[in-house]
Amino acid sequence: MSQPENSARPDRIPAATVIVFRSAGPGKPPELLMVTRSRNMAFAGGAAVFPGGRVDPADYDLAASLASALPVEEAAHRVAAIRETLEETGLAIGISGRVDAAIARAARALLLEHGTLGPVLAAMDWQIDLDAVLPFARWFPKNERLPRLFDTRFYLADLGTGAVDITVDETENTRLYWIAAHDALAAAERGELSVIFPTRRNLERLAQFPDFAAAAQDCARFPVRTIVPRIAEEHGQRWLCIPEDAGYPVTREPLGDVLRG
Repeated sequence: MSQPENSARPDRIPAATVIVFRSAGPGKPPELLMVTRSRNMAFAGGAAVFPGGRVDPADYDLAASLASALPVEEAAHRVAAIRETLEETGLAIGISGRVDAAIARAARALLLEHGTLGPVLAAMDWQIDLDAVLPFARWFPKNERLPRLFDTRFYLADLGTGAVDITVDETENTRLYWIAAHDALAAAERGELSVIFPTRRNLERLAQFPDFAAAAQDCARFPVRTIVPRIAEEHGQRWLCIPEDAGYPVTREPLGDVLRG
């Protein structure tokens, strides 16, 4: 099965990103899994982002083979989110079946060997659980300054509590870490993290939630819509803006600050 025509357009690269929650303990805000991209990467080099990447043709093939009521396009994005998380971090999310640290390591090695998720599912006797990744947002920044235009769907996944093994994929990323949303924003303000406009807005939204359940409720309140940032000029200053009614507490930033970030 080939990739859908609307997703293969040269100006729109389909991508999927996962925001993985982990409980930090009673009374503490949840931690999120983030990676720092290699400075050699063409898109967002050196930036702190969530695990993810483009949707591959094999993701559409696997999605079409699943007994799911989801449209193939949406199912393929969720498959890509699950695959990219395993590949980039060693974390197995969206999986039904036996998973422990050793099994996850073996699955990741198999994924890196084959490049597709299907053989991994068969070898590990896993079933994919598309409902374990919750649609959160969709961003399509149409900025001609960007080397590539990614149409990215963001998902949420919950690890709950417990120890997990994560290991950075050093081909694309240089650092892998758990951090609370407000701590990531504070680090960006101090210049310790480089955060691009969509990531900053999503961190601000995520910082509102005391736990994963609250984030899930927010998803129900604000169904996913494609956010296309736009430039507006007011009183001689240019701003990069997003819709006011999409669930984000901050909906604009001076364009000069965005470009510096």
